Amino acid sequence: MMKFCASFCLLTVLAAINMAQADNLQCNIKSNAAFKGWPDMKEPCIRSMREQIQKEINASMQYLAMAAYFSNDTVNRPGFAEHFFKAAKEEREHGAKLIEYLSMRGELTHTVKDLIKVSPVKVKNWTGLSALEDAFKLETEVTKSIRDLIKTCEGNSKKADDNDYHLVDYLTGVYLEEQLTGQRELAGKITTLEKMMSSQGELGEFLFDKNM
Repeated sequence: MMKFCASFCLLTVLAAINMAQADNLQCNIKSNAAFKGWPDMKEPCIRSMREQIQKEINASMQYLAMAAYFSNDTVNRPGFAEHFFKAAKEEREHGAKLIEYLSMRGELTHTVKDLIKVSPVKVKNWTGLSALEDAFKLETEVTKSIRDLIKTCEGNSKKADDNDYHLVDYLTGVYLEEQLTGQRELAGKITTLEKMMSSQGELGEFLFDKNM
């Protein structure tokens, strides 16, 4: 009985000591801590990358609107619809790849919530030809934007440290190549459709749609 009482008293004293010290205990782990040791991208380049992501998403949304228009039963151009659904997917994937790149370089540790904003799209009564011409104009704008991004990330030619060689090579070898190829394909489609419509009118657009 004496041992039990002694043990009970000891536990009571230890509990009182722990409660007294509890207020002094603090967690030293920082909330949302991010490693700051290795990110080396320059701020102008990061800013331009974020702007390019938004432009890729805007292009994707515009193509999606065009695809939805040609999918309408009162328009019924499945070839054009499929073409623009595919274009929307490609632009969305471009934006996702740029996001992945920023993440790989350690530049997505904050301000992620304002990375993408949904902008209103232009919707009108397109013909097949006018839609392709609008698409060509949009691709040209995206290509120019990528070129501007490359120039920004090349930095000052007099300071080698400002040149983000890896990103510039990635943008030039992957994105710019795909953009220029896509523009050439669109230009060819526009020329072919113009020739078909000049000789066969609306039937030319119908036949072109079947072979897209």
